[in-house]
Amino acid sequence: MADKIKLKLNNLRLEVDAAVERAEASEAKNKKLEQALLEKEQEITSLTHKLAVADEQLEKVETTLAAAKAENVDNVGSKTTSEGLQRKIQLLEEELDAAEKNAKDTVEKLRQVDVKAEHFERQVQRMEQERDAWEKKYEDSQAKYHASKKELDELVLQMEGL
Repeated sequence: MADKIKLKLNNLRLEVDAAVERAEASEAKNKKLEQALLEKEQEITSLTHKLAVADEQLEKVETTLAAAKAENVDNVGSKTTSEGLQRKIQLLEEELDAAEKNAKDTVEKLRQVDVKAEHFERQVQRMEQERDAWEKKYEDSQAKYHASKKELDELVLQMEGL
């Protein structure tokens, strides 16, 4: 019986040793799991922080995007206005070109008219000189006529007196 008790005690010691080993292994495994849990919690905290930062950045980007869209709408309006103004400038430039061409044509016609006016002025002066010459000849002829008539009248009186 003592052998049985010794055997049982031995078995119990072996079971206790095995249980202690399992307990130590479980404790080691538990420590590793707790360490892993702590690391995971830190990782979760870090990721939560990163998520908060990303959310803030997202809000900033969305605000910037909204502002950019609003600016784009303004730019589209500005672009439309700009295109309208550019078209207006183009039309004004075309009108200016037409006006310059018209002015150039008018200046050329005016120059031609001026040349013709000078030509006609010279002709008028020449005609006036000719008229003056003809008037002088007429006056001379009139004077000669009157002188001749006077002589003729005197001659007629003399002949009547004979």
